[in-house]
Amino acid sequence: MSIYHFEINIQKEDYNKFVENHPYCNLLQSYQWADVKKNWDHLHTGVYDENHQLVAAGLVLIKSLPFGFTMFYLPRGPILDYKNKPLLKYYFSELKRIAKKRHCLFIKFDPEIHMRDYDFGTEQPEMDPESMKILDNIQSVGAFHHGFTTYIAETAQARFHMGVRKNDDMDHHVPRSTLRSKNVAIRKHVHVDLVDRSGLDEFAKVMHMTEQRKNVQLRNEEYFKLLMETYPDTTYLFLASVDPQDRKSELEETIKNNQEKLDSEELGNKARKKANQEIQQAQQELDSMKEILDKYQGPQVIAGGLMIGYGKTVEMLYAGMNEDFRTFRPQYLTYMTQFSYAFEHGYDYVTMGGVEGTLKDGLSVYKSNFNPVVNEFIGEFDLPVNKILFKPAQKAYEMLKKRNSSD
Repeated sequence: MSIYHFEINIQKEDYNKFVENHPYCNLLQSYQWADVKKNWDHLHTGVYDENHQLVAAGLVLIKSLPFGFTMFYLPRGPILDYKNKPLLKYYFSELKRIAKKRHCLFIKFDPEIHMRDYDFGTEQPEMDPESMKILDNIQSVGAFHHGFTTYIAETAQARFHMGVRKNDDMDHHVPRSTLRSKNVAIRKHVHVDLVDRSGLDEFAKVMHMTEQRKNVQLRNEEYFKLLMETYPDTTYLFLASVDPQDRKSELEETIKNNQEKLDSEELGNKARKKANQEIQQAQQELDSMKEILDKYQGPQVIAGGLMIGYGKTVEMLYAGMNEDFRTFRPQYLTYMTQFSYAFEHGYDYVTMGGVEGTLKDGLSVYKSNFNPVVNEFIGEFDLPVNKILFKPAQKAYEMLKKRNSSD
């Protein structure tokens, strides 16, 4: 008789308490993520031991495939001790039993198991031996590993992420060049504020500008609203704003004050040279702002970032910027504000999301500005449920994924 008991409808409080306190905790395995993935059916699965203690949990998303079949997907799950082979075997054997009843062809999963973590720019260490043993354990239940893939497009979730560990002073953590960019934003009167849902319209606008610039399709205001409604207490929306007139007035004042100094006969050669330099620099900046000043009047939202906290980690999910204001460096001040806010409010880690495994793509280059840690995960697995149709089902899924890449 098994010491375990499998359930497919774990209660929210029990489920989240277990997941939030587990080493493999991830937002995509939170109870509420099922509410975000509205176009998938779902199960909140779990395993209780003989003492009725929850020892495994998994949010299972269910996608319809052609001809009445389905596939199961556990994003960054399931959550359990992968070194416990009896528990691992029991969970997946029971999940397969449920899957067969739902005409499931295969189960896809990609748990938050770190193969190696290292500071960006340093030599890659060897893969963690304990994680390699876990890989063997997972494969022992019949799951096929997609390998240690490199590119984001190869898997449902990126295998490489970048993030920042908790620290008390972000200004000392980041490179000097990043701090200079942050200070440029401050000097140009950019300010970043934590806002409520009323800021979603402006955020959606800067996200749309990012879509146009990168020629990609991201999310709309309704989706951002859904996130804030689903995680009302741990969704943090930051907007960077500026009134370009403030900087214009300041530069004009600089020119005026220095011109008055030059008009003074008492000014020495060194001071006169400095005044001329400051006039020249201020005028150059004014000239560079001409298009902005002609196009924008009054305060403008020029960048934004949306992040969600779950467990001890904050996920930076979306960030956008108005490219017209790139010289104002608003994205640097926004990111730095988000990091500091998260750490001040009890979070231990902020992930900036996926990057290519080459670490040479544009996302990696930008994220390297914050002295990040590189997280390399174990990757993606497929567990066949219908062995005869498994291969055709994989192909059908890949076709569906390409067609619905924005789901």
